[in-house]
Amino acid sequence: MTSQMQKEQYMRRAIELAKSAIGHTHPNPLVGCVVVKDGRIISEACHERYGEYHAERNALMRCTKDTKGAELYVTLEPCCHQGKTPPCTDIIIEKGISRVYVGSGDPNPKVAGKGYQILRSHGIEVEEGILEKECLEMNEIFFHYITTNRPLVAMKYAMTLDGKIATYSGSSQWITGEQSREHVHYLRKKYCAIMAGIGTVLADNPMLNCRIQDGVDPVRIICDTHLRIHIDSNIVKTSGNIPTIIACDENILAEGSTEENSVRNMQGGTLQGTTQRTIQNTIQNTTQKIQFLKEKGIKLIGVPLNSSDGQIDMKMLIERLGSEEKIDSILVEGGGTINASLIEQRLVDKVYCYIAPKIVGGRDSKTPVEGQGIALMKNALTFTNGTIKTFGEDVLLEYDVENKRR
Repeated sequence: MTSQMQKEQYMRRAIELAKSAIGHTHPNPLVGCVVVKDGRIISEACHERYGEYHAERNALMRCTKDTKGAELYVTLEPCCHQGKTPPCTDIIIEKGISRVYVGSGDPNPKVAGKGYQILRSHGIEVEEGILEKECLEMNEIFFHYITTNRPLVAMKYAMTLDGKIATYSGSSQWITGEQSREHVHYLRKKYCAIMAGIGTVLADNPMLNCRIQDGVDPVRIICDTHLRIHIDSNIVKTSGNIPTIIACDENILAEGSTEENSVRNMQGGTLQGTTQRTIQNTIQNTTQKIQFLKEKGIKLIGVPLNSSDGQIDMKMLIERLGSEEKIDSILVEGGGTINASLIEQRLVDKVYCYIAPKIVGGRDSKTPVEGQGIALMKNALTFTNGTIKTFGEDVLLEYDVENKRR
């Protein structure tokens, strides 16, 4: 009989395998699987990439030993429906697995307990809840997305001890140390997309990519109401290699589509190969700019404006990113303006706050959340499930929004 300690040991290995695919499975969950027979692991695998076989099928197909009577440990309830790949319950039954130990259930309505039911109906013992807390935490993004059809939105910022994200002159590099900045790149790998406002793009000319070993670049989402982005910015110049979305006023795109496009007459109908100076001299209106950005591989999304502040409707944008673009999670690395908009509309689900042991002062120094703010303390957005980590001399506070949409 397998002891509880052994069950948890095998499940920890399954979790470790699952996490090895971070950044590659969106919008699918992270799943790891371990096959055990006679007290030894005879095969193991994870769900490696979206659209490819799931962890259970990978582990069982790659197994070179006889699996009849073996135990299977998997971090998520086995699927039982035909999607991009066949049901995992089928191969578990086919390979003669006798017991299945599961970390957490799958809230997907197509699964949601049906996987357990099918296995048990074929005489396979199923035990649920092995290291359930760890498995739930690992797939926080998936559980949120599958139940709301909206991406999990995490707001990240670095600030000084006196709550400033930049000095009065706009200087912000670097607030935190190297270890904190490396952790940010881990988050960029973990989250499907990264969002920034045009103010940040114009001020810092960032790449918004992932610069760690085995990193995965997130989809870049730039909130640019009036389409002010510079055509020679790092975002535009690298958009052929990194998926990039610019969200702007829907009226800009509507007006641009009705105007005569003169840019296509250049060099066979595109601007590829044209010198930067020629481009600057040629792009004289919004229509040409739209065409140029599209030819660079950038996806433009038109969004209605809020009547209150004249900026794009963030709630509508977030909903569209989830339902139409299948983006399950967004790491927001904008400034105080975009953070304020997300907070005011209650669109934030999680916060990563890096604090550096510095003080800069100044009433005009930038703060993480600007806007008008909340009038009464009782109406403040509150957080829960706090954790504290240290990176050198810096501190990271990580919180979930209390009573979030999930």
